[in-house]
Amino acid sequence: AGREQDDVVVPTSGGRYDVHLRTRQRVAVYWDEEVSQVRRCTWFYKGDKDNKFIPYSESFSEELEEAYMIAVTLGEWKRKLESPNREVIILHNPKLMVHYHPAASADDWVSTPTEQGRPRTVKRGVENIAVEIPSGEPLQIDHLVFVVHGIGPACDIRFRSIVQCVNDFRNVSLSMLQEHFKKAQEQQQVGRVEFLPVNWHSSLHSTGVDVDLERITLPSINRLRHFINDTILDVFFYNSSTYCQTIVDTVASEMNRLHRLFLQRNPEFRGGVSIAGHSLGSLILFDLLTNQKADPEEDEHCAQGSRTTSSMGGIEEVKEILKKLELSEYCDVFEKEKMDRQALFLCTEKNLKEMGIPLGPRMKILHYISSKTTMKVCFLHGLCSCRHIPSHSIPLTQGPLSNLNTPLSQVSANYPQLNYKPTIFFAFGSPIGMFLTVRGVKRIDPNYSLPTCKGFFNIFHPFDPVAYRIEPMIVPDLEFEPMLLPHHKGRKRMHLELKEGLTRMSVDLKNNLLGSLRVAWQSFTRAQVPALEAASTEAEAEADTEKQPDTKPEEPPAAVKEETPLINVGRLNGGNRIDYVLQEKPIESFNEYLFALQGHLCYWESEDTVLLVLKEIYQTQGVTLDQPLPGSQ
Repeated sequence: AGREQDDVVVPTSGGRYDVHLRTRQRVAVYWDEEVSQVRRCTWFYKGDKDNKFIPYSESFSEELEEAYMIAVTLGEWKRKLESPNREVIILHNPKLMVHYHPAASADDWVSTPTEQGRPRTVKRGVENIAVEIPSGEPLQIDHLVFVVHGIGPACDIRFRSIVQCVNDFRNVSLSMLQEHFKKAQEQQQVGRVEFLPVNWHSSLHSTGVDVDLERITLPSINRLRHFINDTILDVFFYNSSTYCQTIVDTVASEMNRLHRLFLQRNPEFRGGVSIAGHSLGSLILFDLLTNQKADPEEDEHCAQGSRTTSSMGGIEEVKEILKKLELSEYCDVFEKEKMDRQALFLCTEKNLKEMGIPLGPRMKILHYISSKTTMKVCFLHGLCSCRHIPSHSIPLTQGPLSNLNTPLSQVSANYPQLNYKPTIFFAFGSPIGMFLTVRGVKRIDPNYSLPTCKGFFNIFHPFDPVAYRIEPMIVPDLEFEPMLLPHHKGRKRMHLELKEGLTRMSVDLKNNLLGSLRVAWQSFTRAQVPALEAASTEAEAEADTEKQPDTKPEEPPAAVKEETPLINVGRLNGGNRIDYVLQEKPIESFNEYLFALQGHLCYWESEDTVLLVLKEIYQTQGVTLDQPLPGSQ
């Protein structure tokens, strides 16, 4: 029975580590990590450099405990014990036990431990030790989030791994839950959100490509070249068909593996799954999501909805096209054949000939269809300029050309399918907009949504040099600011409020000055012609009425307005805003270039970012913040 008890495996740290009691080892469950030793601590001594208590080994702790019990039982104190490191411990009485370092003599062969040196306090048990032992994380897991890193093995300015950065993100989420979801926690509606890292860099660089790069790398500026090979080149690897396939296979298979393992260890889990990506990781996830296959039932439902909404306007669109081509006289022919835009783009020359369209108009119509189809195909097949998505992939727009299967000259990747449908996709410091533009995508159809994921948030720091917006690609004709992410304390940062206040003040001063000058000028002009004043009273009244819009104070700029007007940014995030910008810190506003790198790596410890993630996740479960934050959607 004792041996069986020693073989017990105890989950710790929220189930992310297992402790094997018999071997005293702590093993990571979801990722590769060096095994760490676990020690059962009963006896401690104070260290040299600080006042922290350091535990003795378990074997020596047993010797100390045995000597202590004998001393207590027999009342025989001032007992000396020698540790394996030739150190002396003296038990003077239950309240005074000291530890001495051995004093080295000239001849180490004959030296014996003495009581020389600075004595250190020895303590039995953990009572009255000024160390906060964490109470642990809530057992209830409400949601699972997979986090994919960007380029290189290091994820922040301290060169820490994705595991360490996600640990920070998780710790911040626990503190945000306690601060902003206290009521829900008291009512046991909220447990916690589990964040698990997804590492693809090590798999990519274990393919042997590093050896090939080493052979062709110049010997000068060795550290810089090694850094470039290990980080910056990941972007180029993703643009290669061979290594792109390795990356997407690794990310998808790793997320599927983690999902299966998590469900095995948490069989009672009924929550949803979301995904988050930083930098290049967000682009990898975006490409994966655009190539997921929705259920046939959902496809049919979307198709029926599309047909219903477009049936009335389709014929009118065809009339507009014919009018543009100066072929309005054939509108009746197309209307008689019930030809909408979708049917028009499926027409061949034979079809047009059978409808009685002469050769000249036929050529015009076919040329128009050909030009629009070519442009649409490049967009529909998504990221074709970067040559990732094969011609049979899920398109970036849903509509009449979604089933088009025109072969494109491109390097393709076979995107794997995920075993689940993500609830929300969060992108941190994401270059998705830039890559789409470079790939030739000028606009995202407002009706497009990711096939299996209905939520998408693009979160970025204002000084992040890698981040790009998404919303202007959906609404290119309208200029508007991204949503300002509310501060987790419930207000704007002081320097931003001061900046806006000064802007408002300058606008008001300008308007008041202009108004005063206008009144003075009118008084001056009226004084010049007093005889005509009475006769022109009515005319001046009418003129003042007409000029009133001019005398109205100028509206403050969009950046100063408190309320952001409602903007339709399409279905990519279910009709909600997509781009969210963090508030820079006061010190960062002094020099945006100096803090550009920090801006790209700040998300892991950003309370505002974490709070938005938690708010949106729990909103899908009907749980809201204790106090709504100002400016939040």
